[in-house]
Parts: sequence; structure tokens; C-alpha cells
Amino acid sequence: MARRALPTTAAALTAAAALLLTGCGGGDKSSSGDIKGADTGSGSPSASASASASAVADRPDVSLPKDLKLVFDFDTPSDTDRVAALGDAENYIRAINHGVTQQDPNDPAYQYYSAGGAARYANSQIKTYVKGGWTLTGTDRYYQAETSDGGASKSVKLTRVTFCENQAKAYGKEVKSGKVLYTKESLGSYLKFNILMASTKASPVWKAQSVTVTGKAKECQE
Repeated sequence: MARRALPTTAAALTAAAALLLTGCGGGDKSSSGDIKGADTGSGSPSASASASASAVADRPDVSLPKDLKLVFDFDTPSDTDRVAALGDAENYIRAINHGVTQQDPNDPAYQYYSAGGAARYANSQIKTYVKGGWTLTGTDRYYQAETSDGGASKSVKLTRVTFCENQAKAYGKEVKSGKVLYTKESLGSYLKFNILMASTKASPVWKAQSVTVTGKAKECQE
């Protein structure tokens, strides 16, 4: 994904993670593009911004199984465009998780919230889980979000979004057996995301264009 490594202790799965994902012994992962509070809660300011934008856009389902929770502990930016960009960066992360739990590399959710390299990255990550016979469970936490101006043209606005992830309590799960593949917290549990979000000036939707994920992010340790 544009985010986590496979959270599992199995040697074969860890090897796959090292090759295709970040964390769990892997390094940085990036993809270039073209031009939630708890996921089910109501306390997240940026999630509220996403809900507001949803009123004017036909958005896809990004709901997750009850055993998988995403927590976005983000402060609210002061600029309305940055609020919307951060909210849809959350939705991009949700959409990738949705694709994994639905076991669908062509899931429409991530395609709605991404384009170019970011969409290809999401597709490759979902395919890795599907091929391995894994899904996700547990609680995944995202925090320390920052937004900055990414530039603009006459028709496109850009915002860069960065944030940390602590995946220590998120785990892989075998689809067929339901076996949860537990791991212990380590430096590999911490990742740093850098996502370029873009929106045409006629649309309320912000789409991920490029994603860089840094594994073993010491600056994200809590």
C-alpha cells in the first residue's frame, strides 16, 4: 500500500514485505504520479471535512470490517483547501484498506481517490495481499499530520500531506484460516508518509498523485 508493510511474523511473508512493501525490515517505498478520530467515530475534524465534501460528491464505499479500525489523530488545518486535501488523503488510506479487505485489486474506491503513480501503487499493494492470501485486522493509528502548499495552475490545486503511522497493533490475517499473524512492536512499526494531493478547481475531490513511504521512521516513534 501507499502505507504499511505486511504486519506478520511468518518468514515467507516478511520476505515478500521486504520486496514489495515498506517496514518490517523493508526500506523506503515511493510512487510518482501524474497530473477519521476513529474511522467510525465523529471526533475527527478532518473526517468531518470529508463528510462535508461528500455532500457534493458521489463518493465510493470505504467502509471496513469491524475487526479493522483506522484512527486518524490529526489536527485541523486552518486553510479550507488543506482541510479537504487532508480528509481525502485519509480516504485514500481507507480506500487501500478497503481494497485489501475486499480482496479486489480493481476496487473502485482507491481509483476514485488516486491517479497516476499513486493509483498504480495502491493496486500493486492490494495485489500483494490478494496473492498472499492475507487481509488485515487490528487497529492502525495515523498522527502528526502536516500540510503544505504544493503549487497551483489555472485549473489544478496541489497540497502536500505528510503524516506518521504506528502499525504496531495492526496485523495480517490469513483469509482462509482466519489466523492472525501477530508481531511485536519495533522500529519497523513506524512509517512516514508523504502524499501529493491534487484537485481541479471545479471539483471538491482531492486525489493522491504520488506517494513516498519511509520505513523505520525514527521521527514517528511515540
